[in-house]
Amino acid sequence: MKQTLTILFLVFSTIAFAQMPKKFLPKPGTISGKVIDQKTKEPLPYVNVVVKDAASKIVTGGITNEKGIFSIKNIPEGKNIIEIQFIGYKTVSKPINVTRKNRKVNLGTISLEEDSTTLDEVEVRAETSTVTQKVDRKVINVGKDLTSAGTTASELLNNVQSVSVDSQTGNISLRGNENVRVLVDGRPTNIPASQLLKQIPSTSIKSVELITNPSAKYNPEGMSGIINIVLNKNANMGFNGSLNTGIEAGHYVRYNAGTNMNYKTGKVNFFGNYGYRGGERYNFGFVNRPGENFQDFIFTNDNESHLLKFGADIYLDDKNTLSLYTTQNWFDSNAGGRAIITNADNSIRSNAPNTQISDNHSQTYNVNYKRDFEKKGHNIEFEATYTKNDAPTTLTNRDLALNTSDNRYQLLNYFNNITNDRNNTLINLDYTNPISKNGKLELGLEYRINRTDNTNLTDQHRILTYERDNNNNIIFDANGPRVTQTEKIPNSSFSYDRNIYSGYVNYSHKFGKFSMQLGARLEQYEIEGKFNQVGKATETVTDDIFTIYPSTFFTFNPNDKDQFQLSYSKRVDRPGIQQVNPIREWSTPLITSKGEPTLVPQFTNSVEFNYTRRIKGGSITLGSFYRNITDVINRVTYKDPTDASETRQILSFGNFDDTDAYGLEFSTSYRITKWWRANASMDFYSQKQFGTTNANDPNSPRIEVQANIFNARISNSFTVSKKLRLQLFAMYRGPRKDIQWDVDPMKMVNIGANYSILKGKGNITFRVNDIFNDMRFQFESERPYAQNGRFKWESRTTFLGFNYRFGGGKNKAKSRRRRDSNEKQGGGGFF
Repeated sequence: MKQTLTILFLVFSTIAFAQMPKKFLPKPGTISGKVIDQKTKEPLPYVNVVVKDAASKIVTGGITNEKGIFSIKNIPEGKNIIEIQFIGYKTVSKPINVTRKNRKVNLGTISLEEDSTTLDEVEVRAETSTVTQKVDRKVINVGKDLTSAGTTASELLNNVQSVSVDSQTGNISLRGNENVRVLVDGRPTNIPASQLLKQIPSTSIKSVELITNPSAKYNPEGMSGIINIVLNKNANMGFNGSLNTGIEAGHYVRYNAGTNMNYKTGKVNFFGNYGYRGGERYNFGFVNRPGENFQDFIFTNDNESHLLKFGADIYLDDKNTLSLYTTQNWFDSNAGGRAIITNADNSIRSNAPNTQISDNHSQTYNVNYKRDFEKKGHNIEFEATYTKNDAPTTLTNRDLALNTSDNRYQLLNYFNNITNDRNNTLINLDYTNPISKNGKLELGLEYRINRTDNTNLTDQHRILTYERDNNNNIIFDANGPRVTQTEKIPNSSFSYDRNIYSGYVNYSHKFGKFSMQLGARLEQYEIEGKFNQVGKATETVTDDIFTIYPSTFFTFNPNDKDQFQLSYSKRVDRPGIQQVNPIREWSTPLITSKGEPTLVPQFTNSVEFNYTRRIKGGSITLGSFYRNITDVINRVTYKDPTDASETRQILSFGNFDDTDAYGLEFSTSYRITKWWRANASMDFYSQKQFGTTNANDPNSPRIEVQANIFNARISNSFTVSKKLRLQLFAMYRGPRKDIQWDVDPMKMVNIGANYSILKGKGNITFRVNDIFNDMRFQFESERPYAQNGRFKWESRTTFLGFNYRFGGGKNKAKSRRRRDSNEKQGGGGFF
């Protein structure tokens, strides 16, 4: 706080001094020098240099640059005192005397000694999450929220305003729309977002950036925008690190552990990270078709993940930085479940257990080189990333189905051996040049290659061996006819390749209190997909599109407290592999999911307005948006045309007419008292959706539904003492109606406590999520069948965790600056 007040005083003093008439000013002098660390002899950047007069009143001041050098002008004649102040170091005072004959005083090299009486480590993370509105994004600094401790990124994002995560599927949506891109440290990954977010520990996340209207600098995919997860980066001098471990109990018990370490010596920062998560999860639910059947489901999933990242940041000199890293991710999953279907008379129609075993290994290799030129902000950056993902999967589906013609049961066994190989190459070249005092030019080129190959080998075995007795029990008829049939179904396979060539230009300029940014991205998109389906001719999907994606941003800051922003961008949603792949993706005895190869991209024109007001103790943000969407991609559900019983249904996708969407948002961060701080947000979204009852019938009536979504969240942090802190979190997700379902509201209340130990280096965290056990997905539907259902998961859990930080915090300001300027380069966390 003292440092902040000192800096503010210096700024205002300098302004006032500069505005005095020149005839009243004494002949000024200049002082200069260089500040270094006494032990390492490295220069110390951003050190406060304060100039005081003989009465110890502050006259002026400044800070050192990245080379540790300072030069302060307008020093009055006479005797003065220079104070060198830096957190973690002892303050150095030196007398100077500016005379007419000696107006330029060079203090030479000043060595600062580390202050052993200060804390070894300065914790800069806020007690609770805070929200900052920047030019093209909203930044949620995660802080030390207790209700997120020990969780994954998936669970943490459910607490972030405007974001929702489906606890059943893991699909993420922004402003009520699942067409969103997820980046980690500004980079795409080749792991599906629903899986990726379950593997990143929340303790590795520094902030979440919501880029709802991205500029031309970003890839245009994702109608609702981009969610960028920024991971912690450590670049402190010497050896530093942290250890996190915890245990979570619900229906099953799960464990997590991780460590984040770095060793910085000279101009090289070595870093290594390891994270582990393991344990089973339990889900259950039902779907009821009144008067027809009742489907009862149970799902278990035993996951184990190991994430390893290591690399180095090499500061070749003050202008050149080279970063290298690799991430290795092993994710093993052993999932099982069963579906029991009973008829209206309570007789068992089908008993279908299943298992899915997958062994996923994902690899990422990255190299980044950045060159800073003499002019501040003038740089060029090259980056290349290669990712490879191998995910072989074995599926076993059994269905003990009743043959009603003779009351015998038919055992159907399906064995699927699936190979799934994906690799991506991404090459970026970015150039930034502040061409004037208030203007900045950004240019960039990008080349992306995405390759996917999938093979599905299916064996089908049928054995008629069962019948029912008079009590409806299943018995084995040893003397009855026994029919065994084995059918080896030919392979189904597909390949899906994309080449994307793009370039962008952005120009930003500031006119006093008004600033603007204009940009455009030019992109050539080429795709070729081949789908080999059993019993059908090979289907080929091609696309070759050239598109220009413009973007504009206008910001007005009438004063220090108010900010107004208006923006526009064009986006695209290209069909994903799951949406175009006609090969069966998954199924239950009565539901089959597959894609539609004829899907075309949907384009979105988005306009957004935001207002931010800084108030005493916090801030308030209001936002609104409007979108026009062409060739809308939506889910379709219809009766399976190959099913004579007319009880099975197909889930797929289709293109529909243009539509509009709009929404309103409100958020605030406010310190109510010295011991109580609250963050709250509310949002409302509305969009017309289109669907059909039969995608194969062009005359099938079209369905229109106005989908409205309302969400509210509040997080309260209570400081009980210097060591004890409590947190209370609550959320409400209102009812919603879409093409498939009428979904009931959801609500959840979490509580947490944190106790500091080991002189502040350790923390014990205790948390209970969903203390009233209210979270569930409950729905009703009329299409294509009248049905209702409910699915429940382990939402009420108890967590106990321990965190310990070790190593010194020396050179913190320098480390922080380097971290901030190199966030895009990774260098910490798990991706």
